[in-house]
Parts: sequence; structure tokens; C-alpha cells
Amino acid sequence: MASNDPITITHSASGASVSIHPFGATITSFKNGDGKEMLFVSRDAITNGTKAIRGGIPICFPQFGQPDKTYPQHGFMRNNYWTFLPDSKYDGTDGAGCDFEIKLADVVNSRGGKWDVGTTLNVTCKLSIKVDGSSMTNTMTMVNTGTEGFDFQALFHTYYSVGGGSSLDSTKCFVKGLAGYAVTDKFTGAEYTLGDDVVTIDCPTDRVYTPVGDTMDLDVFFMAGPDNFVSVKANGSVDGTAIPISGVVWNPHKENAEKMGDFGSDQYVDMICVEPGMLSNVPNLEGGKTASFTQVVTCVGADGK
Repeated sequence: MASNDPITITHSASGASVSIHPFGATITSFKNGDGKEMLFVSRDAITNGTKAIRGGIPICFPQFGQPDKTYPQHGFMRNNYWTFLPDSKYDGTDGAGCDFEIKLADVVNSRGGKWDVGTTLNVTCKLSIKVDGSSMTNTMTMVNTGTEGFDFQALFHTYYSVGGGSSLDSTKCFVKGLAGYAVTDKFTGAEYTLGDDVVTIDCPTDRVYTPVGDTMDLDVFFMAGPDNFVSVKANGSVDGTAIPISGVVWNPHKENAEKMGDFGSDQYVDMICVEPGMLSNVPNLEGGKTASFTQVVTCVGADGK
């Protein structure tokens, strides 16, 4: 079995660091230049390479959730070993980073459906990671290395640490920047348009926020506990054409946390997922073409700057 020991990249100039487990190329730690841990990983997470890691930043591809029941929830990239590219590692004045890569031939777990062994489809994905004193940038590049086009979704399932166990406190944990988005509540089935209200965790929360009109990039600001303010900006493209970026906000709350064997049953108060995704109006990725998806996570002040 391949090693799943984390690889840590440190930015010498600022002290910021990021740690990545090869299984799923899952980022499990991002500490800014002040040493503050921004990501949440469950104390019961399984990190031995036998299942997706509960926390950090699992990668969802080629689907989010399970709209296609013939292959696994959130796809297969989070359930397979990626290759660390040692020559990509750098540590410069502006930041430090590295790349991971996976080819479909390396996907031995959880393919399913049209992606199963013997498929005529092919894809290579690369994850590029960069950190500096206040921010982390994640870019996934998806190249259709075959001749047949395919449909896909991609999402960074980012778990953030919420200080003081305050994720249910609407004065200390909330998300702004989604006004006017179309909302689908996956717990209740409700659909509506979000007004000017901030998004809070007052019940089991699994909501997809879909941009309306000509909105393309996602730009949200949220509070994740006392004095912890975060900006998330995301954009994506397919063959050079910009794609609208949706947002997902998730917290299992007590009753659902207790049902998950790899999630500490009391830890729902310590986290919030704010997840950018290429989920709607995504054209097929045709043979030989490239799609790109980036999120930038920045520690900011209370005014969002």
C-alpha cells in the first residue's frame, strides 16, 4: 500500500504552511503566517488510505453529491492516491507550493458507471497548491486526454475550523456574499432565492447556492469563530470560457454528526463547510481540452479586507 504520510510545504518568508495527504490529494492543514489553523479535520477521520478523509479539503470530481447513482457520491478523486510531483515544490518570496497529479489509469477505487474499467474516457487532473502569510490558493486543472467528451462537476469540499465551538452562534459564524443566489436546501427540499440575510447554521445545513444572471465568480466573506474572518474567492473555466461558480454551505448538526462513524459526534460546533463548485451550466469537456478551477482562501479583517 502506498504511504499516506502527509507532505508539508512551508513558506519560509512568512511561516505559513500547508499539509497534504497523497490519498485524495487532501489538504488537511493550512496555517497562516500567525500559526492559526484554518481547516477542520475530525478527530475520528480515517487517514490510512482506506476511505476519504473527513475534513480538510476533499476533492469532488467528476460529480458532487450523487446525481448519477452509477458511480460514487462525490466521484472518485478523493478515494485514490495522487502522485506528488517533487520537482514542482518551491519556496520563494511570494509564496511556497507544490503540485499533485492523478491519471485515470491510477484510479483503482470507486470508479463506477461510464468511468469503470474499460471505459473509453480518459482524464488527467493536477492540483496546484500555494501558500503565503495570509492566503492559500488551490487550482485544479482537468485535461481530457481522450477523444470522447464527458460531463463533469468539480468542487472543493472545504472544512473550516470554527473557534470557540461557536458554529451555531449566528453572531460568530455566518456567511455573506450569496444574496440573490438561487438556493436548494438538500435537507428539506425547499427552493428559494436568498435575500440580504447572512447564512447561518441554525439547523442541519446542506444548501447549494446557484448564481443567477451573469454572475460568474464566487466571492464570499465569512466569520468562523471569534476574530476569525475569511474570504473565499473562486473561478473556473472550460476550454477558456468562464463558468458560473456555485457555493455550498454544510454542517451536519447533532443528529447527523452522530450517524457518521468518522465524525466526532460533538464536533459539529467546531466546523463549517464553505464549498465553491462548478455545478451548473458546465459544458462537456471535449477531447484534448482543459478545464480549470481555482479557490483562494484569505485571512482578512472584520471588514473583509
